[in-house]
Amino acid sequence: MSAEKSRFVVSADWVEKNLGAPEFRIVDASFYLPAQKRNAAEEYAEAHIPGAVLFDQDAIADHSTDLPHMVPAPQVFAEAIGRMGIADTDTIAIYDGIGMFASPRAWWLFRAMGAQNVYVMDGGLDGWKRDGRPVTSDLPEPAPATFHARFDPSRVTTLDGMRKIVAEGRIQIADARSPGRFAGADPEPRAGLRGGHMPGARNMPAGQLTENGRLKPVADLKAALEGAGIDLSRPVVTSCGSGITAAIITLSLTSLGHADNTLYDGSWTEWGGRSDTPVVTGKA
Repeated sequence: MSAEKSRFVVSADWVEKNLGAPEFRIVDASFYLPAQKRNAAEEYAEAHIPGAVLFDQDAIADHSTDLPHMVPAPQVFAEAIGRMGIADTDTIAIYDGIGMFASPRAWWLFRAMGAQNVYVMDGGLDGWKRDGRPVTSDLPEPAPATFHARFDPSRVTTLDGMRKIVAEGRIQIADARSPGRFAGADPEPRAGLRGGHMPGARNMPAGQLTENGRLKPVADLKAALEGAGIDLSRPVVTSCGSGITAAIITLSLTSLGHADNTLYDGSWTEWGGRSDTPVVTGKA
């Protein structure tokens, strides 16, 4: 018997079988950090899953702030997604290049905006290509659709909310960054950020929740979260460098039936980039 997987994760087999089905939409949400030396738009233009539309996480964002890929206004999201031919009632499968890196952020955002049937594809496009599955460079021309955004602001934690969480210490903070960055021993990839973490935070490196571009089985997710000191019976806010890999923790929590969780959208880019926010170094 195979280990139980998240109900929000679908296999490449399942996606391939559903290609072209009515009300089935596929989204390429690839995103890379400068150190990864990959370009999502170029790679999409060269090869993507047939019918996939490109979801640019930096473009469909709040541009009134200098923080990267912050949650956009619901109407901005709805208009952009509608132009991609996606309705809020569609079944939506999301993938990224690596497999389980940026796609959970898009999964979280679609759900926060009111879509119900949203899934992340295991293995990513890299795995899809390794399996010899079909790719194309043809750009889809989807018929416009209507995405009715029903934004749930309770899924998002703001700077003010995060200040309160840190001050009160009642809500657990799960930080997806590497142990070195969490401790303040390794430099932050973005210039001008202090090293370390929020007082009271637990370190749950996102890479410990995935393996070969796939989300680990739910039993392993539970063990990893509890091993990081997260009490699954209590509320959690997830954070990371800029709000992308925090969603891997969010996906893991939700896969375990944990509903009382939010994502700190500004994450360390906001918190570590200020001089008036408390920061501690060392282990949790």
